[in-house]
Parts: sequence; structure tokens; C-alpha cells
Amino acid sequence: MKTIEIDDDLYQYILSNTQTIGESASSILTRLLELSPEDIKDQPQETVENVAPVEQKAETELDETSPINESVFNYINKEELAHQRGAVGRFLLILAALYRVHQKQFNVVNDIRGRDRLYFALSEQELEQSGSSTKPRQIPESPFWVITNSNTTRKKMMLTEVAIALGYNVQEAEQIRELL
Repeated sequence: MKTIEIDDDLYQYILSNTQTIGESASSILTRLLELSPEDIKDQPQETVENVAPVEQKAETELDETSPINESVFNYINKEELAHQRGAVGRFLLILAALYRVHQKQFNVVNDIRGRDRLYFALSEQELEQSGSSTKPRQIPESPFWVITNSNTTRKKMMLTEVAIALGYNVQEAEQIRELL
């Protein structure tokens, strides 16, 4: 297997075309390019050099007036989840995907809390003040922080509550929860 570098926006576009949970980037590209296994095997093995950048198709740009029906399932890749070292890494990756899809309403997570402690906040200090040994971590590519010193069952419960607060139905929330 070869590794290639691509821009973040292109990677997000590929992920946004995921049709099933865990679908690999190779499968997505094969489908998007409408290639058959025979097409791939019959190609000569050449080195690509000095290739001019291709202009992005207008189809991939979002029209600001069109409704956006995004789902976190378009942004989560099981391969990427599998590369995480533990539950905390997977937890943060899932939360980051939820934030990417639901940035405008993600602040609803601030209402999700335990009996005596905050689970989410906009600063590390706010979480540290809410209890001892919270181990706050910033949700990647977001201004939000989350406690990580809770067991996996609690993290799953937090993911379920976040998903429901963001408008997912119970079945979808359970699917998100089980990604952890």
C-alpha cells in the first residue's frame, strides 16, 4: 500500500462521500472515479511528475442557499479510528467529527454534565475547576474542551448525549456510541 499526501479539504471531500461506516478512502475513490478492479490492474505503473493542479469542480462546492444534510457518518472513517491508541483518542476523534459537521450548534454540549462536574467547556481551566483529576483535552480543531478522566462507559454515555443533543435519532446515537 502506498501513501500519498493530499490537501485537508480534498480529504474531507473524500470522507464526505463515505456511504458505509468504515469504508476505506481507496474504496471511496474507486467508487467516485467509477473504476472497476480490472481498470485499476490494467494501468501502467508510472511515476507522476510535474502534474499541474486540477481545478476543483463546481459540483463539490456547497451552495449557501441549499440545505445541508450532513451527518457525522460522512466524516468518520473506521481505519482512522483503528489507528487511535486508546479510547481517549477515539473519543476525541469522534467528537472532532461531530464538531466539524455541527459547528454552529455544537455549543449544546455545554449543557451536558454530570451530577457534580462539567463534561465540556470552552477552557481547560473551567473543567479543572469543576472537579479533581478531570484530565481536560481540547477537541481537535475546535474551541471546546472535554474531560477524559472517565471510564469508557461514561465516555459512551457522553457521546450518546452529544449525538441526541445535535439531532441524531436514538439508533444513530447508538451507532456513534459504538464507534468508541
